[in-house]
Amino acid sequence: MRTALIILAQQGFQDHEYEGTRKGLVDADFAIIIGSKTKGSCTGKFGGNVEATVALKDVKVTDYDRIAFIGGPGAVAYASDPIALKIANATVRASIPLGAICIAPTILAKAHVLEGKKATTWDDGNGTQVALLEQMGAIYTGDTVTVDGLIVTGNGPEAAEEFGRAFASL
Repeated sequence: MRTALIILAQQGFQDHEYEGTRKGLVDADFAIIIGSKTKGSCTGKFGGNVEATVALKDVKVTDYDRIAFIGGPGAVAYASDPIALKIANATVRASIPLGAICIAPTILAKAHVLEGKKATTWDDGNGTQVALLEQMGAIYTGDTVTVDGLIVTGNGPEAAEEFGRAFASL
């Protein structure tokens, strides 16, 4: 069975994005492993509770067939987390599909894996996240879901199921 690692913020992941991404992967027969900063309980922005069974420091990317970062207010911290950035880089180097939804594409941008790649992101209405992606060399599409090679990005909760299906289909 193929395995997908879904990385959530310990506090404040986006519940709907997690559920939609998970559904797309489970419907395509992926086993799901949850990763976070540390093992244990992860609390969603809307109160969902998910158990992380792997700490980011223990992630070996080649153990997985897909790796995705889920957005939400808590995901912002991963854009400056050296371990999260290392995971994004190692995933691309290993030619393993990498996904990010909502604000999480900023993590991929900060990891320098979106240079020259088409990508989308959620934006705060001030162009902050779009500017960050473009500053880091990404080609912002503005689409709901963007696929460029083995990288899939989605722009928010409404895109979650489409993002999950696109991510699973790579």
